[in-house]
Amino acid sequence: MTAPIPRDIPDLPAIPGIPALLPSHVPATAVVPPRRRRAAAVFRLLVAASAAAAIAVELALGSPLRTLSHFTIQSNILLTLVLLASARRAWTARRPLPSSLTGATLLYALATGLAYHILLADPVSPYALPGVLTGQATAPTGWHALTNQILHTATPIAALLDWLLLTSPGTLHLRQAATWLAYPLTYLAFTLTRGELLVPGTPARYLYPFLDVARHGYKSVLANALLIGLAIYALAIALVILDHTRPNPIRRRLRPRAKTGFRLQPPVG
Repeated sequence: MTAPIPRDIPDLPAIPGIPALLPSHVPATAVVPPRRRRAAAVFRLLVAASAAAAIAVELALGSPLRTLSHFTIQSNILLTLVLLASARRAWTARRPLPSSLTGATLLYALATGLAYHILLADPVSPYALPGVLTGQATAPTGWHALTNQILHTATPIAALLDWLLLTSPGTLHLRQAATWLAYPLTYLAFTLTRGELLVPGTPARYLYPFLDVARHGYKSVLANALLIGLAIYALAIALVILDHTRPNPIRRRLRPRAKTGFRLQPPVG
């Protein structure tokens, strides 16, 4: 016969040299199945389709190479691709895109809209050029007027609304703000190089008046680029701060509540 097992077994002492096991993080998907967000997906698809249609019209009405050289067109192409990917993830209940990508896309869209309305569309601005996409000093007409408003006004506002109303807060980080400046700096180098390669006197040699070296010289252009870069960086910091202070627009209470008192929430796209 074997001896009975005692009811009270003392705890074994910890073995020196062996670290204690760290608590593991259990993702929400292991507890609560992710849910689809059809409204967010439809909204993003509509915005992406509008931006893509406006870009297609501009490409059809003007020179494709010149059109694709605009910061406005490039930022809207990026916004279209990101919104399409985000719409697919929201529809299929997958994890959202990295905040470094979505935050940069939002920043470039807002920079596009603000630069146009403050520097180009304002008649009192020394760099006024309402028809920037066509290279005309007068306000665009016809299809150009419609695409101009879509790319400079509608899509930046839609990107901001998507971020404020359909995106979880607290995902942006201050360290990302400096990396987001890589694309504007690359575009600055691109547009200055493009202007140097074109023959002097070529129409729209420099696509933006505040970057027109032939008219203002490199000293003034680089000073303008520095001021605009600082403004974009300040806008990026403001977005990060707002992201950590704004309420969660997609919070959804799930029942029953866990014993710990925390409400488990699935990831959203």
